Amino acid sequence: MSGFGILIQMQDTRNVTNAYKGMPLEEIVADLDTKGSGLEIAIENLERDFNMGTIVRTANAFGVRTLHIIGSKQWNKRGAMMTDKYLHITYHATAQDFMAAISTKILIAFDNVPGCVNLSAAELPQNAVLLFGAEGPGISDNLLQMAACIVAIEQFGSTRSINVGVAAGIAMYAWLRQNYLT
Repeated sequence: MSGFGILIQMQDTRNVTNAYKGMPLEEIVADLDTKGSGLEIAIENLERDFNMGTIVRTANAFGVRTLHIIGSKQWNKRGAMMTDKYLHITYHATAQDFMAAISTKILIAFDNVPGCVNLSAAELPQNAVLLFGAEGPGISDNLLQMAACIVAIEQFGSTRSINVGVAAGIAMYAWLRQNYLT
């Protein structure tokens, strides 16, 4: 790389790996689209901006190319640290609209509700969409009923649940271990 190329990289303050420093956004997105993991993520009406931004940023880090947001389009993108610019985000007004859009995929919900399967025993199919709900209320009953499987992350301490942003990161990595890192 020429001295000028190195200077452009050093001046690029975006949250991208060195390989993408100095590249236009469109070129980065096009390159990422050729390397994506195939996993899709869905978020239903998260109430806490920090969690939603964390999920978006983690999805980007794990090679997710498509992210579905069900319900309100309003969210604070600050927690995503601009990583949302490199993803394809699709908004769905209703659960039915979302389900129609992913009709060829298998919906796997992550929530700690009665009847769920432990993550250590769960099969996370390659053509899955992993669904996460709001901190506190979780995923709506409507979407839980539409899921092929509901998965909970085993916990061994005194807390009832873990933060949804953390849970999403664990779930994405578990999917990658089963489907992409083999």
